[in-house]
Formats: sequence, structure tokens, C-alpha cells
Amino acid sequence: MKKRILIPVMAAMLSLSSFAQTKDTVTTKPVAIPTGYVAKLDVVYTKVKGWDGRTDLYLNPNAPKPTPVIINIHGGGWKSGTKESQGGFNPYFKAGFAVANMEYRLSGQAKAPAAIEDTRCMLIYLIKNAKELNIDPNKIVIMGGSAGGHLALMGGLLANDHRFDTNCPGVENIKVAAIIDKYGIMDVWDWTYGPEHKSSSPKLWLGDNAKDEAFIKSVSPISYVTKNSPPIFIVHGDADPTVPYQQSVDLYKRLQKLGVKSQFITVPGGGHGKFDKEMNNDINKSIIEFLKGINFFN
Repeated sequence: MKKRILIPVMAAMLSLSSFAQTKDTVTTKPVAIPTGYVAKLDVVYTKVKGWDGRTDLYLNPNAPKPTPVIINIHGGGWKSGTKESQGGFNPYFKAGFAVANMEYRLSGQAKAPAAIEDTRCMLIYLIKNAKELNIDPNKIVIMGGSAGGHLALMGGLLANDHRFDTNCPGVENIKVAAIIDKYGIMDVWDWTYGPEHKSSSPKLWLGDNAKDEAFIKSVSPISYVTKNSPPIFIVHGDADPTVPYQQSVDLYKRLQKLGVKSQFITVPGGGHGKFDKEMNNDINKSIIEFLKGINFFN
């Protein structure tokens, strides 16, 4: 698919997967659910060494057939952020999606690859409980921004590579229908040591493995891109001061070279998320159109 350019206009609104705050300062965003939907908050999807991994599920239990579901993953450099900071799910409700808005272990709780393990457990939880939740396990979309974009890419690109599934074994056929990557990190080594590295977050997350190139490669989404990767939608501001825009450029080039269905939207002058209201609306519309283009809703 061809690269599209959207021109931003001025208005104020946080994006769906905006760079999140710490739990001490975050303002909870109320989620208005449509008629027929139910909210199941703080559902435990995994337990690890005394930590409960929780997710907020927004479901349509009486839909005549199992619904698609989108996993939403907050950002925060793997060191901060909460699921309660997330909102803007209405476009996905209108398209018939259930939503799983997840939390994961931050670097102050557990170092890499803990957050990846939790992301995989969220995906596996939905597959295992698909019938009870009235969701279609063949129509799972995984989405995130910044560090959440990295986790969305890892969760989806790993597919049936189970190296990070040790906390949630028992599901062999793991796949997602599409990945939505909002200004995410695709090469952790480059973000840690590359010419544009500016953040202390990756070294904090990597911990004792901060200089282990093989380990860092294993937690980098670019390592798992193949011709069989799921369709990927990418959006990134070309003035992002946190995650280099070039990360998304390089990912898109690799996807195109391998023939993976993909779309890349550049936000001219856009920073690290926090796009304005009209831009967010345009991005959400483009995501739905992208999914239509891969026959997701058929």
C-alpha cells in the first residue's frame, strides 16, 4: 500500500494510545460504552510471582456472532503508564469491536522481557476464553503507542514462537489479524545506542541485559518480521523527539520488501503522539479503512 500523508490541524485531545503518566498522577478517563456492551474491569489475565496482571474488558455478550477484539497497550517507556489513562475507544465500538485495555509489569517491577511476556499472556487469555467472552479468536487486533507499540509488534510478530510464553503455556496456534503500531520502537538496540538515542528508558527496562546484543535483538520486533507477518498499520510524527521517526521508516521498508500488507502514515511536524483531535479522528478512520482493505470484517 502507498504511504499516505495527513496534514495536522489544531485542536486538543489525547490519542487512544497516548504516552501515559504514572499511576500516581494519572487522571482516569471514563469509557462510555454503547448499548448492549458490558464493562468488566480489572479482570486478572495472568499471575506472576504475586503480581496480578489486570485488563479492562468491554464486551458485547449478546452480539449474534462472536465479535472482533482489539487489545490496547499504553505507552510510557516500559517504566510508567496505566490502562486507566487510555480512552478514545468509540471508533472501535462503532465498528463492532470488543476492547481489552491491558496493563503490564513496568521496569520498576520487572525487567525485560516481562512486559512482552504479559502481552503474550493477554493475547493467550483472549484465545483461551474466546467462547465465554463472545469474541472471535481469528479477529484479534493488537494496538499500542510508543512502548505499547513495541509490545503490540512483539505480541503479534512472535506468532507461534513461544519463547516468551512460559507464564501462559498451553496454546499452540497464536496469531493476530493485524497490528496497529503508533510511533513504537522496532529496534531496541538502535533506540538504546543509536545516533538518535535520547531516552534512559531502554537501559532501565533492559537492566542487566543492557549490553547483551543478542538479548536486545530477541526483544526487538524487527527480528521477527517475515513474509508471513500479519498486516501492520504504522503511524508516526516526523518530528518525534522521543522515538526516532526513522524507526518506523525502516520497519515499513522491511515490510514492503517482504510483501507484508502494510500502511504507513506520516504526521508532518507531529511529535511523540498527542496528536490533535482531527488528526486522531483521521488516523482512526484510516485504521478502520486499512482493516477493511485486508478483508478483516468479511
